[in-house]
Formats: sequence, structure tokens, C-alpha cells
Amino acid sequence: MTEFHTEITERASRAVQSLRTAQESGDDYLASVREAELENLARLATEHGLRIPELVRFNAA
Repeated sequence: MTEFHTEITERASRAVQSLRTAQESGDDYLASVREAELENLARLATEHGLRIPELVRFNAA
């Protein structure tokens, strides 16, 4: 795994956890921000041919 792949994977994991926390606490704004972040990470991963399981459901394809 490259350093780039590791960084995207770690960012995705943190964002997914933050999204869950936001949803559980009813923070719709933060949930929306995290969803957008995850969609951007999914796009970036796809552009670089990376397969990151946490991002599969956020692909716009």
C-alpha cells in the first residue's frame, strides 16, 4: 500500500466515524459536511485506481 493509499484510507475511516457520530447526535450540518468529504475522497480514490471499502457507498458512479 502506498503512502497516498494509506492516507486516503485513514481519512475515510475518520470521516466515516465522524459521520456516524454526527448522525447519532442529530447534527445534520456536520453529517452533510462529512458526506461531501467522503464523496470527494471516493472520487479521488477512483481517479487514482484505489479500492477503499469504506468509500464504496459514496461513489457517484
